Amino acid sequence: MEKEIKLLEVVDGETLMDIQFPKSRFCIQSLLPQGVSILGGAPKIGKSWMVLDWCVRIAKGEDVWNLPTEKGTVLYLCLEDSLARIQDRLNYITDEVPNNLYVATKSESIETGLIQQIQNFIITHTDTTLIVIDTFQMIRNNSELSYANDYNEIGKLKQYTDEMSISILLVHHLRKQGDSDPLNKLSGTTGISGAVDAVFVLDKDKRNENKANLLCIGRDIEQREFQLSFNKENCTWDLINDSLENPVPSMPQEMVDFIEFMKSLKHFKGSNTDLVDNFNSIKGYSLSAKSLKQMMNKFRYELEDNFVQFTSHRSNGQRLVEVSYQAKSDSSVASDEESVSVKTSVPFVPCDPVGEIWADKRKTG
Repeated sequence: MEKEIKLLEVVDGETLMDIQFPKSRFCIQSLLPQGVSILGGAPKIGKSWMVLDWCVRIAKGEDVWNLPTEKGTVLYLCLEDSLARIQDRLNYITDEVPNNLYVATKSESIETGLIQQIQNFIITHTDTTLIVIDTFQMIRNNSELSYANDYNEIGKLKQYTDEMSISILLVHHLRKQGDSDPLNKLSGTTGISGAVDAVFVLDKDKRNENKANLLCIGRDIEQREFQLSFNKENCTWDLINDSLENPVPSMPQEMVDFIEFMKSLKHFKGSNTDLVDNFNSIKGYSLSAKSLKQMMNKFRYELEDNFVQFTSHRSNGQRLVEVSYQAKSDSSVASDEESVSVKTSVPFVPCDPVGEIWADKRKTG
């Protein structure tokens, strides 16, 4: 007997546009949406401190990094810690622990009844807004690494969050080998990042052990990056900068530092090698002339938005670059005598052809 195939349930475009759907909920406005999200970070980087602070603030209805929260009951499944350790951490984070924050150190896995346990909790705590699971690995059964397994496990949690209009935040680890694509840094396959609603990657700043960047990507949130500093007094992550409010940090740190370098220097005229040697010595980098010039070309418009302009040209058979910082309030640029020039033996890089054309026009004009 052939299996009866059900017809597709379809809706026409006109009807779809007339449907009034409920507004998407956010535990943290514009940051932590309804659905399943995942926070990845290296071991001992401070992920658990971050999520516990979020739990406390959401339970109290307090802002997180100037972003409003939806006050409600919070369930924190800290499956790698003891109650004594959580008590100790709470003593650092807050003077008043809310009574609508609930903690558990044991649970079933996804396959053996976790969703039913969560459902039973919500029945008696109907204002539940957030459930944090620390860590994701502790609720998994299948040890086989495959896209299908990763996607299906997340999918079961996502189906439940969509039905109940709540948020689940999974805490996870990053790959040891790293990756240039932040989404590929999560341990496991891309089935994890493909199934969740939002991904947060916490990466330590190699130049400062107390600072880190939190990259945020999701379906219902705008991509952004937070610069954070770990406060050792209360063990919370303090906000330094939000990329949505200040776009400069979205550039490489080298270019942010280059802007500061030129803001101090005002004017430079010389070879690309001379430029990079001076920049490296002052800012502590070890860049090559080629890599610095490539970044300058790539982020030319961002540099110009921050009052840094440069041209490249050839003089007496030598390729030269001229860089100036001139804010709107500046009335003049430093003279050639104030420019820095240092002789080095490092090969220079090809200059910008547009700069050559402009230089030729100035000579003939």
